[in-house]
Amino acid sequence: MSPLFALLLGVLEGLTEFIPVSSTGHLILLGSSFAGDDPVVKTMEIVIQLGAVLAVVVHYRKLLAELVRGVLRRDPDKLRIAYALAIAFVPAAVVGLAFLHAIKEHLFGPRPVAIALIVGGVAMIVVEQWVKRRSKSDDEQTLEDVTPLRALVVGLFQCLSLWPGMSRSMTTILGGQVSGLKTPIAAEFSFLLSIPVLGAATMLDLVKGWRGLVESPSGFTSLAIGLVVAFVVSLIVIRVFIGYLKRFGLTPFGVYRILLGAAVLAFFYLR
Repeated sequence: MSPLFALLLGVLEGLTEFIPVSSTGHLILLGSSFAGDDPVVKTMEIVIQLGAVLAVVVHYRKLLAELVRGVLRRDPDKLRIAYALAIAFVPAAVVGLAFLHAIKEHLFGPRPVAIALIVGGVAMIVVEQWVKRRSKSDDEQTLEDVTPLRALVVGLFQCLSLWPGMSRSMTTILGGQVSGLKTPIAAEFSFLLSIPVLGAATMLDLVKGWRGLVESPSGFTSLAIGLVVAFVVSLIVIRVFIGYLKRFGLTPFGVYRILLGAAVLAFFYLR
């Protein structure tokens, strides 16, 4: 875990965490190519997500402050958002804890990631075309439109992201679209949902792998570099992603996922 490799991981994490291409999948592909099955690198691939979580907190600091104040004051609109986030968080948390070992044992590898990239890419294109044909309303939506039922749909879809390569942002945005949310609001809800989801996953791996990470050569320095770079790059991506979605939608990401997944499978087949 050199500082240069940590910098590369940070850039990749920041670029891919909040766009629907799977940051974990990309990190696994990079880690497998240059570090094999090094447990320190595998821990870093998860812990580095903390930088992305901090970027969400900074970007939505005003909204989060209003949300906390509203919950304390029992404001109905803010309570609705808080309940929605809690409902969407639970399914993946339960499934993730129940199958954590099996997921890491069987799905954390280049081939499963490649298959997930292709499956998710096809799903994104199909769902977006379906949403375009179905959606006829130009009414503006806000986060208060995330009802408990819609939040549950998002949470159930998020369980699919436990398969590395599927992408947490992709599954939650698709879940929001299927439930009736417009894509920008589904994306914003996905950003906010990343705080408890990624925060919990990061802390779990950090507790388990902290000693090996910081005691490795340049471990603490590499961790600091990776987190800072992931934070900065994630902050930039968050600020431009919603605008991009309004103009181009999800289809370009779906095409990219299919091409990347096919390239990875072809590489292993030819090798």
